[in-house]
Amino acid sequence: MVLVVHSTVHGSNVRVIDTSTLTPTSRLDRFDDDAVYNLLDCCVTLEVFDALHAQLTNTTAATYAFSMSLAAPILEMNLTGVRIDRAEVEKSLAGFSEELDLIRGNLDLILKEGVGYASPWFGKGGMPSRIALQEILYNILRLPPVRHKNANGQYVPTVDRNALEKLRGYTIAEPIINHILAIRDIGKKMGFLRTAIDPDGRFRTQFNIAGTTTGRLASAFSTFGTGGNAQNIERKLRRVFIPDKGMKFCNVDLEQADARNVGAILYNLFGDRSYLDFCESGDLHTNVCKFVWPELEWTNNPKEDRLLADVEFYRGMSRRDVSKRVSHASNYLGTPPTISLATKIPMKLVSDFQGPYFERFPMRKWHDHVRYQLKHEHSITTLLGRKRNFFGRPDDESVIREAVAYEPQSLTADEIDNLLLAFWRTNRVQCLLQVHDSILFQYFVADEPSLIPAIVSQPYTFPVRDIQFSVPMEAKVGWNWADVEYDKTGAVTGNPYGLQKYKNGDLRQLDR
Repeated sequence: MVLVVHSTVHGSNVRVIDTSTLTPTSRLDRFDDDAVYNLLDCCVTLEVFDALHAQLTNTTAATYAFSMSLAAPILEMNLTGVRIDRAEVEKSLAGFSEELDLIRGNLDLILKEGVGYASPWFGKGGMPSRIALQEILYNILRLPPVRHKNANGQYVPTVDRNALEKLRGYTIAEPIINHILAIRDIGKKMGFLRTAIDPDGRFRTQFNIAGTTTGRLASAFSTFGTGGNAQNIERKLRRVFIPDKGMKFCNVDLEQADARNVGAILYNLFGDRSYLDFCESGDLHTNVCKFVWPELEWTNNPKEDRLLADVEFYRGMSRRDVSKRVSHASNYLGTPPTISLATKIPMKLVSDFQGPYFERFPMRKWHDHVRYQLKHEHSITTLLGRKRNFFGRPDDESVIREAVAYEPQSLTADEIDNLLLAFWRTNRVQCLLQVHDSILFQYFVADEPSLIPAIVSQPYTFPVRDIQFSVPMEAKVGWNWADVEYDKTGAVTGNPYGLQKYKNGDLRQLDR
């Protein structure tokens, strides 16, 4: 490729550069350095595109075309951002600051009167530093040090979150560590609320279409370093996000997408609908509880069985909570030791759960199929045609786990992105954010009666054997991005203008 640069800098008018003669060590004469650099960047990108595009197959070409179709809505989301309620931000910061002072005061009292610690590292209303924490936990309380490998390859004591959660098992350390973790959590929330907002009062993120191996969008700070990752914002903090004047939010969420996609994969591979039927028969995790714990007095009444499954079972978790965590991890090749470590559920309980779970559903058969694919094809192609090559050793357990998780997660990504594209093409909504398996958009309030029912009634479908498969959607509407808060009786206790499930309309009126 020949690059012709027209310029009047340094008295020159024209410069011709033949890119085929350039090497990584080529030195260009001092001539329009910035212009030449940027133009060469464009030329090389085009040359790379020409070389790669010729290698596309029908499968990979379809994935590329779909990714390109997302460019317009994603760019619009990046540019638009979401309006921030500054008054709500200040209110939340004040509340967290008051809570932080209380917790710090309690920790100060515990350390001074409980263990006799009054070091200058612990200032008034402050928090112990890493050195102070190690002094308290490992020298004063004499707990066995938790170590990790540092940059020099040495195993040294650490007080990171994983270490603190391990040490919390010691009764003498539990109140101290609980306070420290609470302070850290509140600090993170306050840090988010202090995130740099653009001058127009909007939070912007930069979504990257090609940022992950599964097809999921990646999210990071905007081009100008403001905003941040919009995909990991705690639900309660979402209250500061509000629609533009005269508009309203709708958050569309795919219901149990990864689990349903596992069911579709099992049906496609083996003709076995057992897991898919469980997903579509109502409450998946309550139904799983029924055969894992058959000795309980199940009634086959969905509401009564849900109440029974929700009874506390282990350390604040119900049987349904355990079912949800362990079944999801088991689907993705989790072993009792790793699941126990991640969920804090005893290993024996995990093992006892997995026995009947794997007898009921063909998960092991699917895992073996993935192993075979890795060994013979070194790739996995999803039901929607997204192919991924795996370059690691096919017998490496970490590679196998990554391959098992790939197809369900990739299907969820493509399902939500297809819906995003469909919503954007209606020209009736303004897409704002995409969070893994949900989409946030705003719309004019007057359009709600015709718009929301039409959107919810049109899920994204694709063929799986003899059925048209789809993951159902749930739509919530409101004037901020956090959910309405309810008590056990269903009475509203907080955030009355937040998101609530759309059922034949929304009778609320915004009075502010």
